[in-house]
Amino acid sequence: MKDRYLGVIGGSGLYQIEGLEVEKEVEIKTPFGRPSDKYTIGILQGHKVVFLPRHGRGHHINPSQINYRANIYGMKQLGVGAILAISAVGSLKEEIEPGHVVVVDQFIDRTYGRSSTFFEDGIVAHISFADPLCPSLRQSLLRAAQKAEARVHAEGTYVCMEGPQFSTRAESNLYRQWGADVIGMTNLQEAKLAREAEICYATLALSTDYDCWHETHDDVTVDAILEVLRKNVALAKKVIKNIVLLIEERSPCDCHQALKNSIITDRQCLSKETMKRLSLIVGKYFEKG
Repeated sequence: MKDRYLGVIGGSGLYQIEGLEVEKEVEIKTPFGRPSDKYTIGILQGHKVVFLPRHGRGHHINPSQINYRANIYGMKQLGVGAILAISAVGSLKEEIEPGHVVVVDQFIDRTYGRSSTFFEDGIVAHISFADPLCPSLRQSLLRAAQKAEARVHAEGTYVCMEGPQFSTRAESNLYRQWGADVIGMTNLQEAKLAREAEICYATLALSTDYDCWHETHDDVTVDAILEVLRKNVALAKKVIKNIVLLIEERSPCDCHQALKNSIITDRQCLSKETMKRLSLIVGKYFEKG
C-alpha cells in the first residue's frame, strides 16, 4: 500500500485522531452527494492518514441517514487504499465484555432501504462478498490491537441493524441464537461499498454493553454506553497509531481487483452519464474512447 493512504472512519465518540499532524481539511462533492463531514488529511507516525467522522462532528447524522456512498467515494477520490472503521457495538456473547474489542470477520444484514451499491441506473456488477473484510488488513489490525494491550477477540460476526433504536429483547436473543457476536448500525454498507471501490476494509468493533439480552446487566442506555465508550475511544486511538506502522508490512490481497470479473453490463450499453459517474471506480476496466 505504499502509494495509497490509510483512511480512518471514526464512529461514536471518535471525532479526531490524537497525534495527527493536520495538513488540511477537504470538503468533497461526489456524484452521490455530500459526505458526512470534511476529510482531515495529515501525518501520523510518519504516514499519510485521511480521517472522516462517520456521523459528522457533533454526531448529528443518524445511522440510517449517513451517506455511505459519498463517504466511501470521497475516500477513493483522495487516494485511500485501505480503510480502518471504528465502530461502537453491543455484545451478544458473555465473553465479549464491555471494554473488549472485536476484529470482525463476518456480517449479517438487518438493514433496509439503504443505498449499498455504486452500481445502479444502467450498470450492474456482482462482487464477491463471502469474506467481507480484507483478511490482510484484519491481521494488521489484530496485531495493532494486541500491541495496544487491548482485550481483543480475533474474529466475530457483526449484525448490522437499521436503528436508530436499540434492539428488542426478542431480537437480541434471536441474534444470539444465530451465533452472532456483536451488533451495530453502520459497518455493513461501508464494507460493501469499499469492496466495490476496491479499497481494503476492516472493522475494529468496540464493545460498550450487553445489548438487552443479559439478565444480570441493566438494559442498554446512552449514559451507560458513553461511560464505556470514552475508555474504548482512548484505546482505539492507540490502535490507530499502531496500525499505521504495520500497514505497509501486510501481505498482498485481492481487494484492489475486486471488480475484475464482476461488471456484467456490456460497455456498449453504458451511457455517458453512467461512465462519468463511475469513472473513478470502473475506469481502468474500460478502454478509453
